[in-house]
This record gives sequence, structure tokens and C-alpha cells, in this order.
Amino acid sequence: MRWAGLAGLKAMAWVPAESAVEELMPRLLPVEPCDLTEAFDPSVPPRTPQEYLRRVQIEAAQCPDVVVAQIDPKKLKRKPSVNISLSGCQPAPEGYSPTLQWQQQQVAQFSIVRQSVNKHRSHWKSQQLDSNVTMPKSEDEEGWKKFCLGERLCAEGAIGPATNESPGIDYVQIGFPPLLSIVSRMNQATVTSVLEYLSNWFGERDFTPELGRWLYALLACLEKPLLPEAHSLIRQLARRCSEVRLLVDNKDDERVPALNLLICLVSRYFDQRDLADEPS
Repeated sequence: MRWAGLAGLKAMAWVPAESAVEELMPRLLPVEPCDLTEAFDPSVPPRTPQEYLRRVQIEAAQCPDVVVAQIDPKKLKRKPSVNISLSGCQPAPEGYSPTLQWQQQQVAQFSIVRQSVNKHRSHWKSQQLDSNVTMPKSEDEEGWKKFCLGERLCAEGAIGPATNESPGIDYVQIGFPPLLSIVSRMNQATVTSVLEYLSNWFGERDFTPELGRWLYALLACLEKPLLPEAHSLIRQLARRCSEVRLLVDNKDDERVPALNLLICLVSRYFDQRDLADEPS
């Protein structure tokens, strides 16, 4: 059975194929089967409704049964990144888990920070950036990694906390801090993209102060309710923090409270309670 139609659209007439045994749908218009051997001259306009419908049948019969779309792979810039996982965080080693009071205090302070960012966003967005600050385009993953973490850290692929070897400040080398004048210019699509870029970088490397500052700032700019992609990203971030925490030998290491903080914000502020640390 074929549906007749111009340019692949369904017309209000149908043509039973030679192998058709029964009608699956009733006829909408009483159209007699056409003779496909009849000469078809598309340059001559139809003179009657019957002639028009018969010509539609002929066009439908000439359409291939299967059409394959030709897609340019260059237009598919990157694969979809949403990958929802229900797995939780790695339990904190003994003595590493923060108290419930500490977690509640961090959530309260984080809420104040978010309110302040939203309240003053227009003001900071209107401030002129320094001449040495050039924000990458949203889709420039490598550019954002270097912008946030610095060319030195990205080039070295650091496996431990970064150290300041020079008293001078070269933001191109050490990364730009997440100033309000910078993050206020980032829309939600850019916030989510940069969060994804830094999470991908963190997935293969150790935690650094530069990374922690940017992750905190991006979470402060992330709007609720979360989009599915953002939901997946912050859960991935919390799980990675718990994995890195397992590798820290000393509970007094400066990375421990920073990792605890990110897990706390994801689980308790963004309501991913299954990822929350059990209070010590």
C-alpha cells in the first residue's frame, strides 16, 4: 500500500500495491487506480480534480521506498554530552567527611553568594574588562581551559596542586580568576559548556586551586531548575571529587575541604541527596 502525495507528503488518496491484501485505512476520496504506463507530462497543468489526483499517484509511484539523508559530519561539532548515571559518590575515608553543621553553613553561604551575583549581574556586566582579558567563544574548549587554568597548567597536565614559581602575575600563564566582571558576561549556555570543559579536564587530572575557584563560580552562576545536561555534569563532578578524595593520603591536605565543599553544594544545594556525605 502506498500513500500518494506531492514531494513525499500524504495526499488524501491511496493506491493499493500489487501485493496488498486488505485495506488498513479507509479511502478518503474515491480515486480509481491509475495506469502507470500512461505518459505523464508535468508541464501540462491538470484540468480536472480526477486528473490531478491521478498525477499525484504517478508521482508517488516514482518516489523511492527508502530515502537516505545526506548529513555533513562537519556540522556535528560534538557528540551529545548528557549521560545520566545513578551511581553515587565514593564514601569518604574515615575522618575526611565534614560535619552536618559545616555542610549547612556552606550551603547557606553559597546561597548568599548566588543572590549577590544575580543582584549585581547587570552592574558587573557593564564594567569594561582589562585590555588583556579576551574571553573565548562558547564552543572553544581548549581556549576556555587555558583561560581558566592557564597555559602552563594545561601544557603540563599537572597531576598535583600548582605552585607559584614567579612573583609576577601573568594571567595567560596561570589563568584568569573568575572575576564578577567575567562570569557576569557568561550566559547559561556558556556556563554549562565551560563547566563541561573543566569537568572533562578534571576527569583525567588532579584537583588544583585554580580549578576549584572556577568550579565554585560556575556553580554559583548555574540557574535552577537544572537542565538535563547540567544535572548530569554536576553529578559527574561530585563523583569525581569523591574519587580524588580517596587518593589524598592526609586528611589535613588543603584539597580535602575544597573537594568536600563541591560535593556538599552539588548534593545539598542542588538536591542531589544521594551523593551527600554522611556527617562525621
